[in-house]
Amino acid sequence: MRKKPIILVVEDEKGIRSYISRVLAANEYDVILASKGQEAISMAASYCPDLMLLNLGLPDMNGMEVLRSTRSWSDMPILILSTHVHEEEKVMALDAGADDYIVKPFGTAELLARIRAAFRHSKGVQTSTPVCTVGAIRIDYGSRSVAVAGKEVHLTPTEYKIVILLSQNVGKVLSHEYIIKEIWGPFTNEAYSSELQALRVNIANIRRKLEADPSTPQYILTETGIGYRMAEQ
Repeated sequence: MRKKPIILVVEDEKGIRSYISRVLAANEYDVILASKGQEAISMAASYCPDLMLLNLGLPDMNGMEVLRSTRSWSDMPILILSTHVHEEEKVMALDAGADDYIVKPFGTAELLARIRAAFRHSKGVQTSTPVCTVGAIRIDYGSRSVAVAGKEVHLTPTEYKIVILLSQNVGKVLSHEYIIKEIWGPFTNEAYSSELQALRVNIANIRRKLEADPSTPQYILTETGIGYRMAEQ
């Protein structure tokens, strides 16, 4: 019999915790529940769940502490649940290792879709995978080449590094800060605005080369105020 994925739900509001539990159980997931941060950390270590749904507003500690603690030893998908829609909080959570950020209130269909996507990402492209195909785009890591609809596209070294970074995280939002650090290295607060402008210029150039209509991109998508992601196809 196929083993059901185990999802750890970390939520202090009883009604929401019960609702999520029922939805997951009805969709062939095994569910374990925690209402406090320290309890969540212990259960994550004991049960080794396949995915965590984590509310940031916990009674005993900030959910960010749970995120950082768990991410220090586990690469399981972690989806943040929060009533806050502040861009700074989203960026902080994504940079700390969260795989997605779901704003309350959310519907059943959205929750399940985000979970399915997170599982796909966790099994997705690794640096050892020789080729990544997203829609009409084909990225050959071995030959360091990128083609669209079978036609090779010339990218600058920086553009290529950005495309590789996004392709290795297909469907996952990467914050501006994370991309800048990965491509250009650490930066000061004073240099951030110029680095961000450089990133935007490179993204515009990449879209011009990869997208059929750069003004309406299909592959390199903007998450307003947060960063970019490569769409799943």
